[in-house]
Amino acid sequence: MNTLCIATVALSLVAQAGVRKVPEEDVLAKFADHTFKFTGGDYKDEVFHYRLLSPAKIEPGKKYPVILFLHGAGERGDDNAAQLMYFPEQMAKPEWQAKYPCFLIAPQCRKNKWWANPFKAKDPDAPAVSEQIQVAEGILDEVEKNYPVDLKRVYLTGLSMGGFGSWQLATRRPDHFAALVPICGGGDGTKAAVLAKLPIWAFHGAKDTVVRPEQSRKMIDAIKQAGGDPKYTEFPDAGHDSWTPAYSDEKGVVPWMFEQVRK
Repeated sequence: MNTLCIATVALSLVAQAGVRKVPEEDVLAKFADHTFKFTGGDYKDEVFHYRLLSPAKIEPGKKYPVILFLHGAGERGDDNAAQLMYFPEQMAKPEWQAKYPCFLIAPQCRKNKWWANPFKAKDPDAPAVSEQIQVAEGILDEVEKNYPVDLKRVYLTGLSMGGFGSWQLATRRPDHFAALVPICGGGDGTKAAVLAKLPIWAFHGAKDTVVRPEQSRKMIDAIKQAGGDPKYTEFPDAGHDSWTPAYSDEKGVVPWMFEQVRK
């Protein structure tokens, strides 16, 4: 993406952030509050809070899938709650927990920061890889170390700003994840070759004026040209909110994701 395109997307996401919503108390109660200490960039032993959903019942000797979820621009901050909107809120429902027992990690990007640093229109000197995505990586490593996680079933997904972050994080660790589900985001097509062997299902709304569907199309085309076989769904009547129809389809991406096992 060129500088003008980056600036336009970044400003559009900020404008669309709107009034912050907070999940219901019963959802918050299911996601345990954890902390992670990070040192890097502008941060010196900075403590980041994140939320972790665990399987309703952990059986001795059994390992479970883990999902790293990256939220959108409207859920940034440090309240450690807003990032549970949408997909985490859905996965905390009893019927989804019963069908897909897993660990779900929900870190929170700080205000005025970005998961992926193509968004640096107001900060041209920002590092190529944001501290925020490094925090998310560190949290994932910590959860994998301390909990009964099936390392062959580590999944990455995100929406909007988190869709961009998911594309970037996947290119940093293409062999770490069993599946990638980026929604209404975009990435660096020059790095598509490293994703060629990764199971990917991307989503976008054809009427999205915040992040144009061309962003997803370009990544999918680049991966195909590199020999990959990614899945792509573009909802013809959806705008920016393509995550609701994507995540809520009981026969769609969620069951597909849990079927993927890293070789």
